[in-house]
Amino acid sequence: MWSCWSASSGWWSAGGCGGDRFRCGPAGRLHPVGGVPGGVVVTGFDAVLLAGFGGPEGQDDVIPFLRNVTRGRGIPDERLEEVATHYRHFGGVSPINAQNRALKAALEAELARRGVELPVYWGNRNWAPYFADTVREAHAAGHNRLLALVTSAYTSYSGVGQYREDFENALADTAFSQDVTIDRVREFFDHPGFVTPLIEGVRAAVGRLTVDTSAAHAVPARAVPADALHLLFVTHSIPTAAADASGAEFGAEFGLGGAYVAQHRAVAEVIAREAAPGLPWSLVYQSRSGSPQTPWLEPDINDAIDELAVDGRVKAVVIVPFGFVSDHMEVLWDLDNEAKQTAAGHGIRAERVPTPGTHPAFVSGLVDLILERLNDVPDAERPHLTALGPWPDHATVGTREESRAS
Repeated sequence: MWSCWSASSGWWSAGGCGGDRFRCGPAGRLHPVGGVPGGVVVTGFDAVLLAGFGGPEGQDDVIPFLRNVTRGRGIPDERLEEVATHYRHFGGVSPINAQNRALKAALEAELARRGVELPVYWGNRNWAPYFADTVREAHAAGHNRLLALVTSAYTSYSGVGQYREDFENALADTAFSQDVTIDRVREFFDHPGFVTPLIEGVRAAVGRLTVDTSAAHAVPARAVPADALHLLFVTHSIPTAAADASGAEFGAEFGLGGAYVAQHRAVAEVIAREAAPGLPWSLVYQSRSGSPQTPWLEPDINDAIDELAVDGRVKAVVIVPFGFVSDHMEVLWDLDNEAKQTAAGHGIRAERVPTPGTHPAFVSGLVDLILERLNDVPDAERPHLTALGPWPDHATVGTREESRAS
């Protein structure tokens, strides 16, 4: 059973969401100051747009892809080649594209299973298929009211504002701003469909570490005492200024780190409570980039592991990449390679939890989010697992006559 917020008492209670006593979220849920930022929200859609980051699909794609990612920053190719080694290690192929193709197929199957006749298109920010190409494809098929599923669960510029700019640019590039609208589902950081696979993964990882397999496996592993385990909830680092500004349009005080950090902390608390009650945990970061003079969110996961090693009590860590929806390059390289090497160097065992990927609960949850918008589901009926949710809807991109109606 999930824990939900009591609007009357302000306390968490196990027992599920709904009913007269408990509602999913506090009575004073966040709303944008002055309404939805940028306009009104369209509730009628004729297609889904799976919106991703994109990634190279061969060695010749790597540097052009990285140029796209860093456009406008003046980074020379010699420096890009340093990052390119991560992709070249895997043949120049990012796993993210295959994962998004699999997610697209899973969404199509779940929509069909529920009898929802909506086609699913796929577009990316940084590599083919680009958003503009996808908009052209949808428009040619007569689909002009697109609902985007963005593969980013949390509130930040790169996960929200930049996608809005991407959609605006796609409509401008195609000259379809008067014909096509693009909305997006809300941030789903605390939706049960996103959180459930992570809870299951943490529970399984803790189980593997605390069970003695020395007699049953080719590579023996003694059980780690529960008091020698530590959970590392890891997400992408961003500049502290960007984090502090995240969620500011909602007129709420989130403290240092803004909505970005607040959302991650709230979800980590839920996962830890449900999957590993009593175990210590930390919120850590990965994959920082940019100028060393620019402050970014800390600690880095490798520094955190170093500190745990100095303390001496921790013998194993569970790495929870809950900032991501799939096992993309930064998960495979920064966590499975670098973080695990750091842990091994200290004699610390490390288990990495899978990302949601195409887990049935996640796919079902994304379709639930689509149906939320199709059916204009009221806030009080939208599922969420923290007091920060459900996060508000986003404004329409595009100027169709229907979207301008008040």
